[in-house]
Amino acid sequence: PQAYRRIMIHKLVEGANMARPYIRLFITEKPELGRAIARNLGGAVSSKKSYIEVTKQDDQLDIITWCFGHMLSLYDPEDYNQSYKKWNFNDLPLFFMPYQKKPNEKSSDQLKVIGSLLKKCDEVIHGGDVDDEGQLLIDEVLRYFNVKKPVKRILFNANTDKVVKRALADLKPNSDFEFMGWRAEARSVADQLFGYNLSRGYTLNAQQQGADDTITLGRVQTPILGLIVRRDRENASHIKSHYFNVKAKLLIQDKLFEGVFIPTESQQVNDSNKLIDNNEANSIAQNCSLQPATIESLNTKSKSEQPPLPYNLLKLQKDAARKFGYSLQQTLDITQSLRENHGLITYNRSDCQYLSDEHFEEAKDVLNSVAQTASILQGAIAKSDATIKSRAFNSEKLSAHHGIIPTDTVGDLNKLTDSEQKVYLLIARAYIAQFHPKYTYDSTEIISNVNGFKFKTVAKTETDLGWKNLYKNDVGNVELQEDEDTQSLDLRTLNVGDKGSCTECQVTAHETQPPALYTIGTLAEDLSRAAKYVRNAQLRKILQDRDKDKEGEHGGIGTSATRAGIVDNLISRGFITKKGNNIISTPLGQSLYDCLDDILKYPERSAIWAAKQEHIKNQDDVILFVKKMMLELIIPEINRLKTEKINILVETMTCKKCGRPMRKITTKNGKFWGCTGYNDKVKPCKATIEYKTTKKSKK
Repeated sequence: PQAYRRIMIHKLVEGANMARPYIRLFITEKPELGRAIARNLGGAVSSKKSYIEVTKQDDQLDIITWCFGHMLSLYDPEDYNQSYKKWNFNDLPLFFMPYQKKPNEKSSDQLKVIGSLLKKCDEVIHGGDVDDEGQLLIDEVLRYFNVKKPVKRILFNANTDKVVKRALADLKPNSDFEFMGWRAEARSVADQLFGYNLSRGYTLNAQQQGADDTITLGRVQTPILGLIVRRDRENASHIKSHYFNVKAKLLIQDKLFEGVFIPTESQQVNDSNKLIDNNEANSIAQNCSLQPATIESLNTKSKSEQPPLPYNLLKLQKDAARKFGYSLQQTLDITQSLRENHGLITYNRSDCQYLSDEHFEEAKDVLNSVAQTASILQGAIAKSDATIKSRAFNSEKLSAHHGIIPTDTVGDLNKLTDSEQKVYLLIARAYIAQFHPKYTYDSTEIISNVNGFKFKTVAKTETDLGWKNLYKNDVGNVELQEDEDTQSLDLRTLNVGDKGSCTECQVTAHETQPPALYTIGTLAEDLSRAAKYVRNAQLRKILQDRDKDKEGEHGGIGTSATRAGIVDNLISRGFITKKGNNIISTPLGQSLYDCLDDILKYPERSAIWAAKQEHIKNQDDVILFVKKMMLELIIPEINRLKTEKINILVETMTCKKCGRPMRKITTKNGKFWGCTGYNDKVKPCKATIEYKTTKKSKK
């Protein structure tokens, strides 16, 4: 036994002295980022089911694994206390500190893999996207597993080999970036408490009046409803006014063209510098018709336009809505399938339209792959020039992501669904356009004098259609349309002093138009510029400054990825609806809007939070931020809802037995009216009535 013990002890000591590889664990936000890191580490790659191993040398092993979006979510109220499942005014306001998180059911298996890898590694490399959410997404996993090991940060916003290799050579301490994750955590916790408290409060208040619908509120959702309600009302309340255009047909040196009258300071005009006096307009026309005309000034300039930038999600959603009638969510789902199921496009939730300089070097391969995937584009690709570097290739303008473009994966367009084909072709066309020549033209501006009255002419002569050849059939693309007063004529041969005559001068009457009702596309565009609806100039600037480094976002609320779900939720809850191509508010949505405080229905709340979140550095700051939000906003609003009857539009029914209001109740077997005195401890009433038709609604 003693000899055996000596042998075993010797083996244990010998094993302990053997050098174990130093293990680095990379955790990325998405699998494709993990694969990009793996192929640039410079070692033997071994792919496992949920991670990749890269053996560089005997004393180092790199393991790369990934998340699938947020792996954790905040506890729901019932996770803290099962009694919160039943909504009750006595439980409000809800406030959970310290807040807790739980694994998301769909990604729990991957989370377990990450946990097991964290146990055996020596160092962690944080590979989240370079923004607040990307920082939080990995940080919260590390906190969940109570990781105390060294953590470094890799920063890259494009997964090209050059970018990734540069990032691998320049790892930073993760502690330098943790404040970004705490900012995202503050938004998440505050948004949850905002939604839980106010949605329950407004719903319970409405139920006291007989409603059975859930009245949901949210920091982003409710201002979106506000935008739509206000637009509807501005459209309906618009008072028409008239204005008048005076146009002269001029014949000079055998060139027949139109001139638009230029009002002077002495004439009555509206804010758009249009004549508002019909008599005056007719007088000008009479004084100019059949009178001599002279060119007083003429200026021709050669101009060019670069192609539209590649898509971000917002621009893609807008175009897909205009061309195909797709909702925001439909476009998001289609791109998700193109990326995840087919591998044909890059990251689809991007808010950026630019590409890295390194992407330019891959252009030829991408174009070849697109040509093999979609034969319909082979002609356009054959006419492209992969050496043309458009303004899209600019690493300095990248955000956490780059624009949505095709990948170098070869697919089969015929195997895609009809909607997938349409969206893929949009994305591919925008990419191909980057390698076509600029659109060039000569613009000639002429000022003509007719009997002392001046007329302006703008004429365009196209010299090279360039990339516009790809867009010439894009009907309804407002961004590519010419100004209505621009004429397609070659007037470059005319000169100052040339004389002719005004062959005809006419007056046309026009009506001012109300603000157009929202469409899916115009709503999406406005949500990216919501700051313009913030009434306080200082708060407006805060919201705009938050997006100063983002192309395509100018003080927006929500993100291009979350807005789709929010708009769909407003529709499903009955607050807004589709009418033809328009998105309009419903009577229910308008009644909710009317009983809300301005701080809830305008984008100010997002601006206020943005300002305060700039100072968040750690969890203590998060808790302080949330507590202030509860004291300043939630608690006063809940107290109001407990004492005041809000005027939300509800279907009503009076109990014939006791005279109290009845509540419309929905079960799996249908709907019925039940007396609100059901749980009254003094005089309970159990009366019910079959629900047949909708009664008259009232406030």
